Amino acid sequence: MPVLPGAEPFRHEGGEVGVLLCHGFTGSPQSLRPWADHLAARGFTVSLPLLPGHGTRWEDMQITGWQDWYAEVDRELRALLERCEQVFVFGLSMGGALALRLAARYGDAVAGLVLVNPANKVHGLSAYALPVARHLVRTTKGLASDIAKEGVQETGYDRVPLHAAHSVRNFFRLVDTELPQVTQPVLLLHSRRDHVVPPADTVRILSRISSTDVEEILLEQSYHVATLDHDAERIFDESVSFIGRLAPSLGKKGSTSGG
Repeated sequence: MPVLPGAEPFRHEGGEVGVLLCHGFTGSPQSLRPWADHLAARGFTVSLPLLPGHGTRWEDMQITGWQDWYAEVDRELRALLERCEQVFVFGLSMGGALALRLAARYGDAVAGLVLVNPANKVHGLSAYALPVARHLVRTTKGLASDIAKEGVQETGYDRVPLHAAHSVRNFFRLVDTELPQVTQPVLLLHSRRDHVVPPADTVRILSRISSTDVEEILLEQSYHVATLDHDAERIFDESVSFIGRLAPSLGKKGSTSGG
């Protein structure tokens, strides 16, 4: 199945500081591509993978689960660790949960985390019906394009397969138990108005991680997909400053591959 235009994975060979970017549930690399380009232009080695079942059609997601999505970012992290002296992991929404699990499992091998509107739980009464409902109903309404900026669209699915939603719920519950194992420096940016992930998720994450170097930034002008919204440049600049504070060097220019 062809990948949707703009949803292609992206890689850039830069310096000795690497960044892995993890996109969100039903989304694609398109939501993080401007961020990846910003990092690549500053000499970092960048990896922005396409999660299995994403970026094509929702029917492809129906046969995938969190183990597939996590395995993809795990492989990319291992490749970066072989290539770079320091590696940071960034994530949006469910990508934030993927980043947190990588940090919990890899320890000091992950130098730091930047999380944008990270998700921690599937909310609402419907979440409790998922174990049964997924056998009766295939999909529900999509989550894409919660963006305040006029004329900007996220490349994502307009339907959510309930099988995949059930898997996400299980994944969030697993990650929640692992949050105390997260000890790395964390920069967490979250939107004041987010119609997908409520403030309770940020509160929960910050209350359970063991990191002592934590900065929280409130984004006043953006909705959920803040990396494509009014606060995008601030996210990009803050993340580069975060790396600059923790990494000994900013690397060198390199080569790019991807859509």
